[in-house]
Amino acid sequence: MFFFLKGGVGNNTAWRPVKHFNYKLLRYSFRTALLNKLEQHIGKSFKKIKAFIYKHCSNGFYVYAKPSLCNNKEVIKYIGRYLGRPVIATSRIDNYDGNFVTFHYNRHEDNKLIVETVPAADFIKKLIIHIPEKHFKMIRYYGVYAKHHKNSHKLFMAVSEQHRKLTLRNSNWRTSLLLSFGYDPLWCDCGHIMSVLEICHKGTLLIEKYGKLYARGGT
Repeated sequence: MFFFLKGGVGNNTAWRPVKHFNYKLLRYSFRTALLNKLEQHIGKSFKKIKAFIYKHCSNGFYVYAKPSLCNNKEVIKYIGRYLGRPVIATSRIDNYDGNFVTFHYNRHEDNKLIVETVPAADFIKKLIIHIPEKHFKMIRYYGVYAKHHKNSHKLFMAVSEQHRKLTLRNSNWRTSLLLSFGYDPLWCDCGHIMSVLEICHKGTLLIEKYGKLYARGGT
């Protein structure tokens, strides 16, 4: 775990490694911050409930902050999995009989395997609550992660420049089909490479130009 610190002589900035994190303090801090925000929003009538919560939640509020000991590649893989996949993996869905869905997951609190069987409609409700509203930003950048930050030149990119160039070079439609399905769409049985003249999809004419596809009206 690393913290970005600012200050000191000359107002210097630096990454400082932290090997211990006080999760007990984190639970207390989260409880205090949340209750204070609720009191500001609701008003003085919330004070009695706030005192009740402090009394009966003496250990603070639950916060899932499991430490991550993986490397940069594992972090990128972990984040990318949640950005490009649905809320629940199909491997966690054990059975569907037309009316009920059986699925399993590991509970965060104790890592215990939980198996649930719920009506199909209830299962769908559990999924659609994760669908963001229109134009809702799923990822935000701030601090040193923001664009054009003054300390950007001091940071190391998780993906090397060589790997980024390779990814961009292989991101065109022809290479994507080759990597995904194992065949070259432009390779002819006669042994020659075909040239793309026009591509038409559902009444829209797509024209290849400089490796990109541009759409225009057509029949």
